[in-house]
Amino acid sequence: MKLKPYYKGKNIVRLYQGNCLDIIPALPKCYVDMIFADPPYNLSNNGITCHAGRMVSVNKGDWDKSNGTDIDHKFTIDWLNACRRVLKDAGTIWVSGTMHNIYSVGFALQELGYKLLNEICWYKPNASPNLSTRYFTHSHETAIWAAKSKRSKHKFDYQLMKQIAGGKQMRSLWIDIDVEDEPQDIWTISTPPSAEKKYGKHPTQKPLALLERIILASTNPGDTVLDPFTGSSTTGVAAIRHGRRFIGIDNNAEYLELSIKRLEEEFTKQKSEPN
Repeated sequence: MKLKPYYKGKNIVRLYQGNCLDIIPALPKCYVDMIFADPPYNLSNNGITCHAGRMVSVNKGDWDKSNGTDIDHKFTIDWLNACRRVLKDAGTIWVSGTMHNIYSVGFALQELGYKLLNEICWYKPNASPNLSTRYFTHSHETAIWAAKSKRSKHKFDYQLMKQIAGGKQMRSLWIDIDVEDEPQDIWTISTPPSAEKKYGKHPTQKPLALLERIILASTNPGDTVLDPFTGSSTTGVAAIRHGRRFIGIDNNAEYLELSIKRLEEEFTKQKSEPN
């Protein structure tokens, strides 16, 4: 399959429209340094949630509906296997999720021979309240970080993460609200502000601060980052901002058009900033 980009930007960004299971196999083997994947959480089950103080449907689209545990897990196996092929030997993958999909992801990573490195708890202080009053409020997501294999010598900018954490080792969950003059809530990051949705919004859009942290921690300048479920391409914006290359894949042309606007804006910012 010969790939034709939906969009090319400054020779460092490429967006492709299509199913990641069709696009990724057409990429060269051992081609990317890091992958961030925000796959369907399979949450669209006709439930309810709260948005801006109003009760709304939790449904995000057909792409987020469960096809049953076995089929959902097979899809997870298939796309993670495709990702492993294009990942460099020293490369790593980050996968985000909630309880609805993250256990399948973790099991699949182990089945395929990845090496689990960390699980990060991203705490959302402005998470939507639980309207049913029958459960605890869902206020965090999990990101699993894994290396390609047990032999991988993965990248980790320990010193930069330590600097961000105020001179201490950065933890997978950091909430230190009692100690004065120290960074607090290192993985406490609010959901995307309105400024990050000025061109439109994706229903599962991640905050830029989260992706910047992930990219800075596990890549070097000039590295290539892949997002197989790119959505509005927050991963791409973070990659451009920090001198990385980016490949994004999505089925939905509307989201790709949204991605282009955000990526072009970031290119403009980079051009206007002094060297």
